[in-house]
Amino acid sequence: MKEKTERKAFKDWFDGDAARRLGTQMQSAWPDFPVQTFEKLATRNLSTLEFHGRVGQFSDALAATLPDDRVQALEILTRSLPPILPDAEAVTDGWLQWPLGQFIADHGLPEFDASMRAMIELTQRFSSEFAVRPFVEQQPESTFARLRELATHPSPHVRRWCSEGVRPRLPWGKKLHALVKDPSPIWPILEILKDDPETYVQRSVANCLNDIAKDHPEAVLERCRTWQTNAGPERTWIIRHALRSLIKSAHPEALDLMGYPPNARIETHLSADRKTLRIGESVQLEATVHHPGKKSVNLMIDFVVSYVGKQGGQREKVFKWTTLVLKPGETRILQKKVPFRPATVRALYPGPHAIQLQINGTRQSRVELLLTSRTQIKT
Repeated sequence: MKEKTERKAFKDWFDGDAARRLGTQMQSAWPDFPVQTFEKLATRNLSTLEFHGRVGQFSDALAATLPDDRVQALEILTRSLPPILPDAEAVTDGWLQWPLGQFIADHGLPEFDASMRAMIELTQRFSSEFAVRPFVEQQPESTFARLRELATHPSPHVRRWCSEGVRPRLPWGKKLHALVKDPSPIWPILEILKDDPETYVQRSVANCLNDIAKDHPEAVLERCRTWQTNAGPERTWIIRHALRSLIKSAHPEALDLMGYPPNARIETHLSADRKTLRIGESVQLEATVHHPGKKSVNLMIDFVVSYVGKQGGQREKVFKWTTLVLKPGETRILQKKVPFRPATVRALYPGPHAIQLQINGTRQSRVELLLTSRTQIKT
């Protein structure tokens, strides 16, 4: 019988072994580095700390054991780094370099040029997207000027850092409130990167635009309209991915920009193979979609599930179904199995549920369902 292996908690990347490895890494660049002192400081009360607390403690331990001359400290940090990542999708050594970026963020601000040099090297091994954010906040003019220069760097890691580090709402990163309010300093960087050939960079540009769209949808739509002129496949992909949140929320201008007219003349019928099901079971949907118009039309077909909330009421979730092109007079029949299984991100509760078609952002046919508990008998 195989033993069950537990998944390692993310915070546990930073444990005693990581402290020893990082200390040895520093010592390889500076033989006088006090490895044992660093390990002791980095691992104090480690079991009481969550991920960010551990990374911060490792950073403080570096500050206490590297030279007080911050330029020298940053040079040691840079010399200690492992080899440059072999490709744009690789990740270095189980996130071991994360505390180095935290050290730059915590202690590098007075030494702008040395910190920038260190971040350029770090981002080619791991990432500097979190390290640069205090510089964006406290030294915005100098930081944006340097990032604009680096947006043409030969390394895709550096080019990607230029857009990723300035995302207003970067996951796991501190929100950049000034850029949430006014994203205009970001535009020149994205203009430089909009035709980047590397998918890794394209994804970052699109994610940055998606962040901005949460607060300034019209500005992003205007930018994407401009970019559509003479757009190649890379830029077209960026535009589509950048508008994904607006499209999911059925923003009519975003849908129209992507070629899915929100006022498309469509006739639909939706049915389900059952009206009652237990938690854990699935329902089979069948959608009939007919186009009575005189010109072919692009359709983005989603479905919206209305779930019963814990305190009653309804909460909705939009799911993708398919995209298709209907010719004049054409009818398509689509089928989809929809599971009603509990998930980590979504608890299920017995009661009346509903599923509704959403085509090019417009709600269409609807079916009502009754979800029962596992122990209830279906009727």
